[in-house]
Amino acid sequence: MDRGLQQVLVVHDPKIAAYGFSANHPFGPDRHDAFHRELDASGLTQRVSLCAARPATRDELLSFHTAEYLDHVARLCASGSGFLDGGDTPAERGVDAAAAAVVGAGIDAMEAIMAGRALRGFVPIGGLHHAGRAHAAGFCVYNDCGVVIELLRSRHGLRRVAYIDIDAHHGDGVFYAFDSDPDVAFADIHEDGRFLYPGTGAAHETGTGVARGTKLNLPLQPGAGDREFHAAWAGVEAFLERARPEFLLLQCGADSIGGDPLAHLRFTPAAHAHAAARLRDIAERHASGRLLAFGGGGYNRRNVALGWSAVVRSLLDPAG
Repeated sequence: MDRGLQQVLVVHDPKIAAYGFSANHPFGPDRHDAFHRELDASGLTQRVSLCAARPATRDELLSFHTAEYLDHVARLCASGSGFLDGGDTPAERGVDAAAAAVVGAGIDAMEAIMAGRALRGFVPIGGLHHAGRAHAAGFCVYNDCGVVIELLRSRHGLRRVAYIDIDAHHGDGVFYAFDSDPDVAFADIHEDGRFLYPGTGAAHETGTGVARGTKLNLPLQPGAGDREFHAAWAGVEAFLERARPEFLLLQCGADSIGGDPLAHLRFTPAAHAHAAARLRDIAERHASGRLLAFGGGGYNRRNVALGWSAVVRSLLDPAG
């Protein structure tokens, strides 16, 4: 592929827009369109390659999740009532299909990058980082990031994969799924779990067994802004340079931007732009440019639009 004509893939599809919950739930189905309206208004739509989504297959979901869990989700969503977890993630009809589409979007973006049709990609409703291998949690039904990590290794034979998370909430579903896996480098800047769901991600959590030291948790105090972000980010860069990943995943939740109703950090979209730009450079040095970003959380729609657009701009322009 001509490096002067590198494509950045951005997923735009009603199937992933449908991932959300009704009755004034914070994770509503309007987040996708709020982002794409800003992408249009900023002129970025004309500079990226828009792509559609398709549902992940059961076998693809099984690369991360258990069969029993998939059956549990299907059964509860068919009933259309109750919750898939303790009360955050409603079992609404169609949510399982929309979640499968989010996973499929991430897989197809990853495959495009691995095939050389693009170097970078962005999945706006992706980054469902709280779901575990056998449970839903925190608005997350299926863990698309976990599935992509597993498929990068089983399909493509990659060994070293890096997952970086700047969502306000700790990416516990990814962390604990790979906490004993030394080949998954995990770096997470988040609000301290003593003040925010899910209550995990303390600095002493660095991996277990042979994976000790391959995980980096950097909790910040409520009210931390861009200055504190940049101080923590320097540690992320040093960590990734040592890890030398072959593929990078970024979960760039906009709930870490000031004014989110569910969190207390005060980043600006410039922090998200900086993270994406610097990861683009690291990907160029170590991973043949391969970088895939996921939108993650964010419940202030303006912040979602500005934060995610800032990431896309940095994927196109490393100056950020």
